[in-house]
Amino acid sequence: MTRPSLRIAPSILSADFARLAEEVARVEAAGADLLHIDVMDGHFVPNLTVGPPIVAALRKVTSLPLDVHLMMTNPDAFIPEFAEAGADYLTVHVETCPHLHRTVQSIKERRVKAGVTLNPATPLSTVEEILADVDLLLVMSVNPGFGGQQFIPSVLDKIARARQLIDRIGSAALLEVDGGVKAANAAGIIRAGADILVSGSAIFASSDYSQMIAALRGSAKATAGSKAASPRKR
Repeated sequence: MTRPSLRIAPSILSADFARLAEEVARVEAAGADLLHIDVMDGHFVPNLTVGPPIVAALRKVTSLPLDVHLMMTNPDAFIPEFAEAGADYLTVHVETCPHLHRTVQSIKERRVKAGVTLNPATPLSTVEEILADVDLLLVMSVNPGFGGQQFIPSVLDKIARARQLIDRIGSAALLEVDGGVKAANAAGIIRAGADILVSGSAIFASSDYSQMIAALRGSAKATAGSKAASPRKR
């Protein structure tokens, strides 16, 4: 299976919410591929962020796909609202969904792409039975709840194993990594097999969004030679 080119998804958690439409326009002009929206409920994670009205407002000001990450104790109750608001992807945590196939089906019935997410300490085996049915696997490389955290190095091995699992079962799921992603560590994450890099503070704290997104994307080009020399076993 041919893998897609690397995609960059700026996380609005680190954007200036007083100028949110302007911030989104800037990252779109800078070459972003998706817009990552973290929805936190104050229960599953120790923070509160945004809800369907913000997703609906963003849908009006950008053509970028909206990658909505539901960090919620009860995401099933809110799937219809986020789908109606204009989400292109809805990603739920395996830790909060006891009936994961039903949840994924509920997302797909609304013509939204479905994703599943793993916290750093959650075993990869918990998603093995659902991978054939989803469009996205999100591996968290920090414990979710706050932006600006440091990447957990041990997650690199998990990303590599996730890539191998996706390839082995022939899943079409994109492999996304979120948490502490910066230009300095992007190459290693890409080598491990990521298709999408979520980056918040690295982009929004920079003085030049275009330059930072180009630097993240350039990491993929830098790894292309080594991958060609040592192709991943499938």
